[in-house]
Order: sequence, then C-alpha cells, then structure tokens
Amino acid sequence: MILPVNGRESDKSDIERPVIRYEYPLNERVRILLRLEDLFDRLNWHLEEEHPLNHHAALMTLFEIADVAARGDLKTDLLQELERQRAALSALRSNPNVELARLDGVLQEIDAAHAGIHRMPGRVGHHLKEDEWLTAVRQRAVIPGGLCEFDLPAYYRWLHKPAETRRGNLRQWLSPLLPVHAGLDIVLRLMRESCRPGMQQAVNGVYQQMLEPSARPAQMIQIGVDDEYCCVPEISANKYMLNIRFVRSQPGESKVCADSMPFELTFCTL
Repeated sequence: MILPVNGRESDKSDIERPVIRYEYPLNERVRILLRLEDLFDRLNWHLEEEHPLNHHAALMTLFEIADVAARGDLKTDLLQELERQRAALSALRSNPNVELARLDGVLQEIDAAHAGIHRMPGRVGHHLKEDEWLTAVRQRAVIPGGLCEFDLPAYYRWLHKPAETRRGNLRQWLSPLLPVHAGLDIVLRLMRESCRPGMQQAVNGVYQQMLEPSARPAQMIQIGVDDEYCCVPEISANKYMLNIRFVRSQPGESKVCADSMPFELTFCTL
C-alpha cells in the first residue's frame, strides 16, 4: 500500500502503477506551508481517534503548528497570495474555455479564506499562550518525559476525561487556526493544479538541469518515483541549477543508485 503524500489520496493511475511523489520547496514561504499542511493532516488524524495517546499526540502537534506558524509573517503572506490568486482567476471570466461554475466556486473559497484570516486577531497561535493550563503543558512538553503524571497531574487528569470532552477541547483550541488551514490549502492546491509532470531520465542515479530565469519562477518541485526502484531523491536547487541524486532507501544503506531510471519531474508555479 502506498501512503498518500501530505494527506493527498493517490489517483487511479497511482493505484495501477505505484508512484511515490516527493515535494521540494524552492523558497521559505512554501517550505512553511508544506510543513503546516503536514502538521494539520497529522492533527486531524489523531483528533478523530479515541485513545488518550492520540489526543496527546494531537495536542503536541497543535503546539508544533503554533511554532511553525510563528515564523515570518504568515498571515500577511497568505492574504497577499490569496488576493493575487483572486485577481488572476477573476481575469479568466472572459475566457470561453473556462467553466464559470467551477471558477466561481474557487473564488468563493478564496474570499471565505481571506475574510477568515483577515479577522484573526494578533499573531497566529497567540491564543494558546494566553491559556495558563496550555502554557504549563507546553513548557513541560519540551522536557524529555516531562509530562509524566507526577510532573503535571492536571494534564494526567485531562487525559482521563471522556474522549468527547478531550476532542471538544482540542477543537476549541484548533478553531482559531482553521482560517490559516483553509488559506494554505487553497494556495497549495492551486500550485499543484497549475502544472503537468514530464518524464526525465536519471543517468547512474544523477540528474542535472539548468534553470532559465523567468518572470514566474517555480515555487516547488515534484518528483515521482516508481516504487520498484527503492530509491529516494536528494534534491538541491537554486535559481540557476537543479541537481537530483537518487540514493538507496533501504535501512542501513546510503549510496547513490547505480542504475539509470525514469522519473516524473514537475515544476509548480503560482
């Protein structure tokens, strides 16, 4: 079974021919969005489970989301990107090849996400710091094994509450972050849908490509590798050159794949 990448389900072609897709951000903004997407997916998975350890993992992930979101000016970046996408998509109304109903649906999503982020007070995740109970848990969580019952009895008691009570608390703490989740989901979805993969060949496990400067530089690279090769890509890139080295992925191994192999290469832009 091939697990979905960043929570995205494999399409029909993936089921017929198992392909694992790796994503590599080409700037810090996309790197933060990808990390947040992964964390939100992980949190939502644990949130729907019943066991106290799942809800412990959900709360720890919530703290991670707050830490990642605090880097840079996430709200401003998302608002500016949503406004840019709204303007670009609105200009497509006059195109006869555009399905207006679908276009209007995307624009409504953008407007709703933009309004939600705009209404958010203060920095992303600041509400978690205003809760003394959460602050105590967060301070102990950075200590290895620091959340044992004798360290923080109040947290131990919370883990013994009914699953629905814990889930309700988690949803309450998550709720102020949902506009950010909606915004980044739209931005990453539009980025992924804007590009088409092309097949390339790695010779002796290595691939290089010169990159041409353009008005719309790539924001992210996707690499699709057939699972039969048991290789993973190590990627380095700048605005002039892309270097990909495929290495063995078996435990205990770390060497370049000696075989030539085909792979999918996609440049994603906004």
